[in-house]
This record gives sequence, structure tokens and C-alpha cells, in this order.
Amino acid sequence: MKAAVYYQNGGPEVLKYEDVPDPECHPKGVVIRVEAVSIEGGDTLNRWHGALANKPHVVGYQAGGEIVQVGSEVTDLKVGQKVTTVFGAGSHAALRAVPARNAWPVPKGFNIKLAAAIPVPFGTADDCLFEFGHLKSGETVLVQAGASGVGVAAIQLAKRAGATVLATASSNERLERLKPLGLDHGINYKTDDVAKSVMKLTHNRGVDLVVDPVGGATLQGSLLSLAYRGRVSMVGAAGREAMTIDVSSLMAGNRSLTGVFLGAEIGTDRAHNMIQRLIDEAARGELKVVIDRTFPLSEAAAAHAYIESRQAVGRVLLIP
Repeated sequence: MKAAVYYQNGGPEVLKYEDVPDPECHPKGVVIRVEAVSIEGGDTLNRWHGALANKPHVVGYQAGGEIVQVGSEVTDLKVGQKVTTVFGAGSHAALRAVPARNAWPVPKGFNIKLAAAIPVPFGTADDCLFEFGHLKSGETVLVQAGASGVGVAAIQLAKRAGATVLATASSNERLERLKPLGLDHGINYKTDDVAKSVMKLTHNRGVDLVVDPVGGATLQGSLLSLAYRGRVSMVGAAGREAMTIDVSSLMAGNRSLTGVFLGAEIGTDRAHNMIQRLIDEAARGELKVVIDRTFPLSEAAAAHAYIESRQAVGRVLLIP
């Protein structure tokens, strides 16, 4: 099969388009013919400095497609069924093998390209807001990196839950594109101090919850944006900066900082059912999956470079 692979960590240029052996089907797994790869933030981080399980290494968490092979012990999935999948690696390929537990059925008629972009960003956003963020109706939320996959999902989910939604992005144009999703107030972090802007918008109260997929220096701004008893759900290191922060403001205001990693619980019934619910809601038109651009799988390097240019709003897909 064809795949986007690399032999060493580095920038997008390390990705090459090559032939690699087809994956084998585990008795408790399935093999899908990939129709759409949703490039996740973790994919670019793994390419940059993650471990290489094999050489050549096929990176990638998330992809959707059609089941072409089912393991002997799998009873709830069948050949020909459309699913979206999540696994530690292997999405950037024409075929991928995953445990059956890591495949979610896609409702008939729902675009597989949209379904492919749901589990990780929407599941992560849901956990940041509700499971760990304890969001309640009437509260105010700040979504850092609002134009990211997690950001786009968090804005919608928070607004639907009755929150006032603030978000940051790198340009006014990107912020404008977020308004139809439920954004109430946008902050251009290139031109404005985020914490000061938050305090101005909230009449010096601060926000009840921050969803922060960036980390680094951005995380400090998240902490300084909190109201009394405010919470931060920290979910990533997209900024690729050291996590050197002053947490003294937490104690003074009875505030909290929680790390969130969907992968730690993705195999639980709770997380599995939550992701299926989000897929079904998107299929009914209750949530919007935003696809910024698509690239051929053969142009994976260009797709990764585009993501790292911070121009995208929503997800970037690879099509085998």
C-alpha cells in the first residue's frame, strides 16, 4: 500500500510517499480502506519529536473509511461498514489496522470525510468542557486556539450548553469565521494581550473555564484569565514551548488546573459512548465539522506545513 512515512523526526520535509507492507488484521481488530485522514495536532508533534515504532514510520491518530477485513473475534462490525477510527499511529496510509474498540460506526448517508474528523477533537473538547471542566449553563468559557480542531468543537459545545464563549486566534479573519459556530467575543492574540482582553470583556471578573490546547506561554495567559474558582483544562502542547509557568494565582483564587488526555480513557465505555454520541449528533446536523482544506496523501508534507503555518480553521484532511 501507499503511505506517508518518515525515517527520522523533523519538519514536514521528512515525510515521504512510499510503498509499505499492508497491515495485518488482528483477531480482535479490523482493517479499513482509508478514505480520509484527519491530521491531528498530535500527528505533527509526533512527527517532530515522537518515538518511531518502526522505520519507516506511519504517523497518525485518526482516519475514516470502509472496513475491508474483520478479525475472527469481532462480532459487532462487518466488512463494507463505514467507520471512523483512532489509534496511536498508522492513519497516513491507504489501509490501516485498528482494534475493533477503536472504530466507531458512521451513520448511513453521513459524509465519511466529516466523520473522520470527529473523535479526537470533538471528544477532547467534550472532556475539557464537561467531564473535567464541569461547565454549567450561564458560565463564561475562553477557548485558546479557537480555530484549531479542538477549538472549533469546543466553541460549539460550550455555546450549546448555554455558555458565553470567548476565543483566541491569530487573525481577525479567522475569528470572523468562528462567529457562526457560536463565538461571542474574539481576541486576536497577535495584537492584543489575552488576559487583559478577557478582563475587559468580562468587566474584570474573568472566565469560569479555559480550554487550552496550546500550553507554553499561552498557558500563563489562561491562568491569568480566570475568575474566582475558575478552571483550566490543559489539553496539549501545540505551542511547542516549555511549560514554565507561575501557578501562584491558582491558590489565591481557589482556581484549578487540570491536564486532559482523551487517549488515557478512550477505551472506556464512557469515552467510547461519548464519541459515538458526538458522531451521531454531527450526522443529524446538530454539530458542524469544519474542513479547511484537503490534500492528496502524496502531499502529506505540504499538508503538515500548511497546518503549521496556522492558517487553517478547523481540520485539514489527506485523501489517499
